Amino acid sequence: MKITSTQTLLSTALILCFFSAKLQAQQGNITISQDQKFEQMLAEKRRINSSITVNDKYKIQVYNGDSETSKKTLADFKREFRNYDATIVFSTPSYKVWAGNFQTRIEAERNLAEVRKKYPNAFLVRPNK
Repeated sequence: MKITSTQTLLSTALILCFFSAKLQAQQGNITISQDQKFEQMLAEKRRINSSITVNDKYKIQVYNGDSETSKKTLADFKREFRNYDATIVFSTPSYKVWAGNFQTRIEAERNLAEVRKKYPNAFLVRPNK
């Protein structure tokens, strides 16, 4: 009996020493190196996102659909209506072309009538409401 308990005690002590050494060996430092282009792209994205502000003013939605058509629609709209600010807003799964930044609904409705001559499907939106 003494031999069995001594063997058990020794084997348990040996296993504990092995695992404790293994646990201590897991400590260390990790160095992550990333491509400089990633930092540049991230900075550019932050700059663009900070310049796009969505507020509670009225806007005219000119288009809703895919990326390429929205880019073309935005370019056409900016050529046709130079006095409006216009931008593309992504809202999963589509792209929207928003124009204007109107304080009141009456002002937005007046401008919408002008825009509908060229874009008959245009309508008013109020992003945060």
